[in-house]
Amino acid sequence: MWDDRYASEDYAYGTTPNIFFKTIIDQERLTGSLLLPAEGEGRNAVYAAKNGLQVSAFDISNEGKNKALKLAEREKVGIHYEVGEFFDLSLVNGNFDAAALIFAHFPPNIASKYHRKIAELIKPGGLLIIEGFSVGHLALRKANPKVGGPGNVDMLYSEDSIRRDFPGFEVMQLEEVNVDLKEGNFHNGASKVIRFIGKKIG
Repeated sequence: MWDDRYASEDYAYGTTPNIFFKTIIDQERLTGSLLLPAEGEGRNAVYAAKNGLQVSAFDISNEGKNKALKLAEREKVGIHYEVGEFFDLSLVNGNFDAAALIFAHFPPNIASKYHRKIAELIKPGGLLIIEGFSVGHLALRKANPKVGGPGNVDMLYSEDSIRRDFPGFEVMQLEEVNVDLKEGNFHNGASKVIRFIGKKIG
């Protein structure tokens, strides 16, 4: 599915960064290394690299990687990008100053496992940034399929699932909010998202 979506000349979710992600990068003036799981076509990775971060990203789509590297070349920045199953990648042996899950929705049988490994890779005091569709988004998706997001409620975020999967983080922000998405061809319209900023304890 993802290779098919990313094979088009157009960028499925646009080339500008997610607004929440951009806001946190700008406000916190993050430095050092950043991990971006399920990064797709690279819009957030490229923005972070343009702001001086050392970016490592991964996805299951080769087409996504190709588009991300093309965007990075166009913007004259470098990013490290791996493709495959998370636990098979070399970056699982890394340590990062921050990580961001931006609409990174994993199948329910692996989501908590992935989340806990991502948390493990963040250095003490490092930040975790999440924006993803919430359980409350499902009704909006049914009313407007163009808004995007998984149709499986078990792939959606809730405040409880964040607290469960990321217990080792001081909560700086955790809330469900209504947003009007305008991201490329596949995120358009009224949405409900979970937003989380956590600082790793220890």
